[in-house]
Amino acid sequence: MATYNFDAVIPVICVALAGLVVLLAESFRGRAERMPLGGLAIIGLAGSGAASILLWGRNAASFGVVTADNFSLFINLVLVLVGILTVVFSADTIERDGLPAGEYYGILLFSIVGMMLMAQATDLLLIFLALETMSMGVYVLTAIQRDRVQSSEAGFKYFLLGSFASAFFLYGIAFLYGVTGSTSLERVGTVIAAQSMSGDPMILLGVGLLLVGFAFKIAAVPFHMWSPDAYDGAPAVVTGFMSTGVKAAAIAAFARVFLSALEPMIDSWAPVLWAVAALTMIVGTVVGVAQTSLKRMLAYSSIAHGGYLLLGILAANDVGKAAILYYLAAYALTNLGAFGIIALLGSKERPNDDLRDYAGLWHTHPVLATLMTFFLLSLGGFPPTAGFIAKWYVFSAAVGAGYYGLAIIGVLASVVSVYFYLRIVVMMYMSERDARPAPPQVTGVALGGLAVSLPGVLYLGILPARVLDWAQASVATIY
Repeated sequence: MATYNFDAVIPVICVALAGLVVLLAESFRGRAERMPLGGLAIIGLAGSGAASILLWGRNAASFGVVTADNFSLFINLVLVLVGILTVVFSADTIERDGLPAGEYYGILLFSIVGMMLMAQATDLLLIFLALETMSMGVYVLTAIQRDRVQSSEAGFKYFLLGSFASAFFLYGIAFLYGVTGSTSLERVGTVIAAQSMSGDPMILLGVGLLLVGFAFKIAAVPFHMWSPDAYDGAPAVVTGFMSTGVKAAAIAAFARVFLSALEPMIDSWAPVLWAVAALTMIVGTVVGVAQTSLKRMLAYSSIAHGGYLLLGILAANDVGKAAILYYLAAYALTNLGAFGIIALLGSKERPNDDLRDYAGLWHTHPVLATLMTFFLLSLGGFPPTAGFIAKWYVFSAAVGAGYYGLAIIGVLASVVSVYFYLRIVVMMYMSERDARPAPPQVTGVALGGLAVSLPGVLYLGILPARVLDWAQASVATIY
């Protein structure tokens, strides 16, 4: 019988209430133009983070099909971090591009509500509803620059392909329900294990459709086609939000479904996931090398990082599960920092997202060049940054589970990716700037957000033990 502990949904309610308050406050901006909508959003996110910390270790408090186990609470904290940094980096973009602040922050917060519910849901139908809540908000944010054809086109492509992926996911749920008689993850897993149904064609079809839905959301090959165009067309700060928040929520739900309910079928889905992970790492890295747009290059980088995360799911051991959590935290800090710099250096007339725009950045913005260097080195997996420990952890999980070939592919892909990260570093320090105008100066608030990201990246790379312990303590409650 389901239990109803209201504490389990407090983190989600804090963010939802913040979204409603922001929308209400927007109506008063005519009288008080300086209404701090971003500050209201940060207060709601901070409240959600505090509630998640207080719920830590409470033996998985549940409100029906919503659980607040340590696994979901860790993801919540990552999403709170993603949300706060996105709000901080968004202030300049909103003012510069004339975006509707109330609409922007409200949609951002409601998207995070969907992300949190994806991580906390223990029922396939709730995961689907949460996925749609998240997706609809991200579609709108992608196309929020209505006066840019590229932005509208990116939003439309993302919406169209996302609708197909959602349909696949819903059909997968329908097949599993038809065979097991339930959408509860615990019940589905029990029925599959008890009745030895892992070879049932209907079950296999349902699992395959779920895999397609999840693979689309994390931009895994061959379901990655939307990613470069959507990332390129969206505002840079929204791209950073998509590449971190959406990936964290989708990976969390992916792990909960496949490592709990569908764990008895691991022999059936593991070979397919092996191929998907290998292709994702290879394609994301190889195609990324050929890009001349920094946003598109980081889009393919994000695809490759999705492949590294799949190693943790495929390992299906405690090390792999903990590696997923640590990797998501490290990747969120690193990628948001990189996209935050891209957003801050852009202008309404010029997005400044071409590789040549970063030539000689050390001479015009030495602080930003230094920060970007650390973020790029972390994405490439250089010590002593968070990216190095994160990659080492997922590769160790793959080796521990016997996936030596996949670990080797991951290491080689990581080595190749160093080329396009260091290419930007070389351009910032060793190339002369051409006739292009210098990027604009940035505000102190935005630099404050970057000042939070960099210590986080270095802390996770130099002193990772505490966060690794938290990640390890979270995986025992993944059901």
